Amino acid sequence: MEKLIITVTVDSTVSYPGNPYCPPTEAVDKVAREYVDSVKAGAAITHIHGVHRLEAEIQPDGRRLSRIDFDGWRRLSDAIRSATDAVMQFGIASARFEEKTRLMGLHPDMMAISFNPHDEFFQPDVHYPANEMYAIHPRDELVAYCRAAAEHHVKVEVETFQTGAFWNLEYVRRQGLMNEPAWCTLFLGWPGGCWTPPTPKSLLYMTDHLPARCRWNLSVMDPATQWDLLTLAVSMGGHVRVGWEDNPYLPSGEVARSNARLVDQIVQIAERLGRDVATPAEARAIMAAEPAASRWA
Repeated sequence: MEKLIITVTVDSTVSYPGNPYCPPTEAVDKVAREYVDSVKAGAAITHIHGVHRLEAEIQPDGRRLSRIDFDGWRRLSDAIRSATDAVMQFGIASARFEEKTRLMGLHPDMMAISFNPHDEFFQPDVHYPANEMYAIHPRDELVAYCRAAAEHHVKVEVETFQTGAFWNLEYVRRQGLMNEPAWCTLFLGWPGGCWTPPTPKSLLYMTDHLPARCRWNLSVMDPATQWDLLTLAVSMGGHVRVGWEDNPYLPSGEVARSNARLVDQIVQIAERLGRDVATPAEARAIMAAEPAASRWA
């Protein structure tokens, strides 16, 4: 079984706004420290959200998404790169096309692209207003994203909320635009219209229908089931994602004071199952993702 690749995602300002330990995205130094400490704990991929803001309402284009502060993204990615050799994965798949492609100019190793429509509803604490996101991602947009990623030498992360994303993946492949092997993150328990139940049956269904030449990674946004499902994923040979964005709670129910504690929890699970954890260099080899320095030398 190949080594386990751990992704860490720090920003919970939208998904868990009541998390008392999560700094705002504008606090770049504090956010960067969370990522650096998480890599030291065993994470190989940093799924970053730079400075951004969620739109307050649906816009004239029918979307309600995040807007990007490009200098804030640059400062965060530079701070992480200066202290680690982690695989840099840019998140916010909910941003608009023009902003996402502009971010590729910062030379991330990977870029998150949702191959399903966005329909998300975040309100784990009723004392906070719900954060919602809406957007359709037509196939011509997915093709344009993947063409831009190829031009920028950026590996695509195929965000997969439902199996229709696999159909879209194969559609893009037929255009000759998917960098192989494909890297698919499976999202279980993310609330809203793109929800897939956070159950073992859902995970088995998703992996049973995964196209050929794919590596899969699991994200679970459900504190009650996350650790059991991630353990199942590790035992199945998949890869996992942890961090405040997905679930800030430890198995005890305590809010983790740092993302490194969440990473350490999955490292311990992997050790008990006899599976080694990949370093960033090993993760690049497994995913066929070259570092930015060599791609742009």
